[in-house]
Amino acid sequence: MHKTAIIRCEHFNAAHRLHNAHWSDAKNKEVFGKCNNPNYHGHNYDLEVKVIGHCDPATGYVIDTKILSTLIKKNILDRFDHKNLNLDTEEFRELNPTAENIARVIYDILRKELDQALDLKIKLYETARNYVEYPY
Repeated sequence: MHKTAIIRCEHFNAAHRLHNAHWSDAKNKEVFGKCNNPNYHGHNYDLEVKVIGHCDPATGYVIDTKILSTLIKKNILDRFDHKNLNLDTEEFRELNPTAENIARVIYDILRKELDQALDLKIKLYETARNYVEYPY
């Protein structure tokens, strides 16, 4: 039997600053441009969490969407929504909060919460035209 994917879409808002503490201010500005603003800047992130697996013959579910929604709210939205990622979260105190790193952190958090028989893919939209997928 083929696997099926279920996708839960969520949204959160967060501020961040892209900055490498090992570089000069000039190099940070050159590499990160406006995203290196010392006063931070924000995004309205759209998140797609894709869970892939075989449907349970008894329920017909890959995963119950209520369970998936609760996992995302508890582990991702409550942690990152309306936060300054650099200042308010442990995950990004030392890790540059690029869209790539945010997607990877979200994956790592949710991966621990899901049955290992299920595959997980994260798609994070930083803007309508810029998004990342992890893993790829």
